[in-house]
Amino acid sequence: MKFSTRAEYGLKAMVNLAKDHPAQKSIKEISKSEKISVKYLERLINELRKSDLVKSQRGKNGGYMLAKKPSLMKVGEIIEVVEGPIVPMNCAGKKCAMLNKCSSQIVVWNKVGEQIKKTLYGIKLSDLI
Repeated sequence: MKFSTRAEYGLKAMVNLAKDHPAQKSIKEISKSEKISVKYLERLINELRKSDLVKSQRGKNGGYMLAKKPSLMKVGEIIEVVEGPIVPMNCAGKKCAMLNKCSSQIVVWNKVGEQIKKTLYGIKLSDLI
């Protein structure tokens, strides 16, 4: 399984915010320190904001901050917001009509997916700062 740059950059941005929690930072500050394009970062931060992982404040002194303490955030929830469900195969995690007849053994893929989720949800954002 390979995660995209959405996961990489989304996590980098969240770690960046976590380092200065509870202070707020501008998109430009995060973009510059993490070497992520402002436009790409704006889209990721907006998704994280809509999922209540990030808060924003408008205005001259506005910016973005974590919505809760880094110790209360799991890496898995961040990844799922920016990437979508964590599954190693398209059919994993779903009810499969061929469950008992599947030549690739969906049970294997479900177990792999469960272990990946267990690992990612076992890491707190605070562990990365």
